[in-house]
Amino acid sequence: MDFQRLLIIVGMALLVAGLLWPLIAKLGLGRLPGDLAIKKDNFTFYFPITTSIIISVLLTLLFWLFRK
Repeated sequence: MDFQRLLIIVGMALLVAGLLWPLIAKLGLGRLPGDLAIKKDNFTFYFPITTSIIISVLLTLLFWLFRK
């Protein structure tokens, strides 16, 4: 029962993130200083390390607030 609830919550979170993606792109998340982007002839590698850290800190704070 708990696993089903977790899957539903994860699915809803992905749906919300997908719907808010244009807004997130306008805020500049994903293209911050510190995000790695390597472009070669036929190869592009992108690793948003700074964006990942910011999102991780925000989610940690939200989970900490809702836990109390």
